[in-house]
This record gives sequence, structure tokens and C-alpha cells, in this order.
Amino acid sequence: MSETIVIGTRGSALALWQANHVKDTLAAANPGLTVSLEIIKTQGDKILDVPLAKIGGKALFVKEIEDALLERRVDLTVHSIKDMPADLPDSLVLAAFSTHEDPRDAWCARDGRSMLRDLPAGARIGTSSLRRTAQLRAMRADCEILPLRGNVDTRLRKLDDGEYDAVVLAAAGLRRLGLGARITHAFEPVNMLPAIAQGVLGLETREDDARAQSLVQVLHDADSALCVTAERAFLKKLGGGCQVPIAGHATLSRDAVTRARELRLDGLVAWPESGVAVRDAVMGAPEDAVALGEALAEKLLSRGAGEILRALDDRAAPGAP
Repeated sequence: MSETIVIGTRGSALALWQANHVKDTLAAANPGLTVSLEIIKTQGDKILDVPLAKIGGKALFVKEIEDALLERRVDLTVHSIKDMPADLPDSLVLAAFSTHEDPRDAWCARDGRSMLRDLPAGARIGTSSLRRTAQLRAMRADCEILPLRGNVDTRLRKLDDGEYDAVVLAAAGLRRLGLGARITHAFEPVNMLPAIAQGVLGLETREDDARAQSLVQVLHDADSALCVTAERAFLKKLGGGCQVPIAGHATLSRDAVTRARELRLDGLVAWPESGVAVRDAVMGAPEDAVALGEALAEKLLSRGAGEILRALDDRAAPGAP
């Protein structure tokens, strides 16, 4: 009798691509293993006409899937780590992180060639992200930044139908779906800092499921894990959720002289209306990833990020105008 494992996933094209990628990798590495998918509809999939920041943020795409894991209806779940809250439910762990796909934000112009600088005043730009909204406003305050919901195909269709002059999406998602040709330009992190762990898949299991944790190690990338660990420690220390414009991006390199490995972490907290941001960076040994993330958060908090976070928390509180 063959061994089986069930993967929980959302039903969007991108989520299914990610789940099938994991399924195929696990099956290829484990002859005799039967891998199946269970599609789970989340609250975020059901509410499509309200901006994410007004209904609880991206965590709305996670809860029902984690519930299935906790209830043992599935053995493993696959997430875009950028959609994951800083804290996991008790008894769940992120057991593996994929190799880092392109972390950048992608500019997709309706005419396929116009850049952000080319747009006329009042041009309409679509994005679902407060983080992107803040950084776009810092670059082009004269453009109109409008909410954009739906799966990748829906967002591109809205662009093609003329609802927007351009939209901003994750480059990784477009490339995974074979839509890389729709990318007019990819923003370098120096110009638009990505979401925490953008481009990385996380494999979530129950803490007590040693079998699932062992199986997913075939997909684990140690360098990616170091970068994600620093970025998520930064997010957790700030206490920021998905309704706050927080960005963070870690990279690994070698010192030109000593050849020792170094981890650099850039981070940002911004006002969504004005785009005014507090931004800084830290560097250190990769094994100190958690400490580096926390140190960067402390630097930003000392420079005014706490004021932004408190103000946005007050707005999000029940009964707030």
C-alpha cells in the first residue's frame, strides 16, 4: 500500500501552480508516494469587492487553510510567504522554504511599453498593496493609485479593458504562470522595496508531523531560509500586519576582502497617503538573521516608524472612522 500525503491549497491559478510544483517535486523524489491536492476556499477568495486593508489584510487567504491543517484534513500547505502573518498558530511550523524566485515588483503597462515616468498626471495605477501604494505615491504623487483585487488573470484583464493605465504585481507570480512577457519593467529594490519574503514559497506542517517535515526538505533552500528568517523577524518585531506598508528585503553576499558571508537587510515603513517613509539597512553574519531583523526594526522605530504604525493601528480599530 502506497504512502499518501495531502496538500491544502487555494484554487487560484497561481496557488495551484505552486501546489502542483510541490506535488510533482515530492512525487519525483519519493517513488511510491501518492500526493493529492485539497482545494480550500478562503474568506479572501469570497470577498472580492473590498480593498484588503479594509477587511483584515492578506491573512484572510490563510486561516481556512491552516484550520484544515490543524484539523488533520491535510498534511501540508503551500503559501507565498509574503501572504503569511508574522506569527503562526500554535503547533504549526514553516518546515521548508523554496529557492528565492524574482523578489521584485513588476510594472505592467497597458500599452506594454510606458514606464512610470512616462504616464501623464492623473494616470490610473492599480495595486492591492498599501506598501506599493506608498512607494508609488513617493515617486508619482500626481497619479491616481486605485485598488485592484482578483487573481492575476482578472487583474490583467482589468488592465487590458482600460480600467487602469498600469498595474503593479509580483514578478514571481507572473513568471510562474508563464506571463513574464506582460512585465514592462521590474522595479529594483532600491526603487521599490519588496514585500517581506516576496518570491519565496513556504511549506507549512504540523509541529508534531515529522514525516511531512522530512518529506518537504527536498524543496528547502538554506540561503532562502536565512533571508526569510531575517525579514520575518523584522516584521514580527515591528508588530506589523498586512494592513501596514512594511517592506523588507534580505540578500546574501561575500565580503570582498575576507570572503566571509554577509547578510544585508533593507527595511521600510511608510505613510500610505504621502509615501513618506522611514528606511534603513543593517548588515551582519547570516547566522544572526533573527538579531539583524530585530535590530533593523529597532532602528526604524527609533526614527519614527512607531508613529506610523500606531496611527494605522488606530485607524484599523473597530469603530474608527
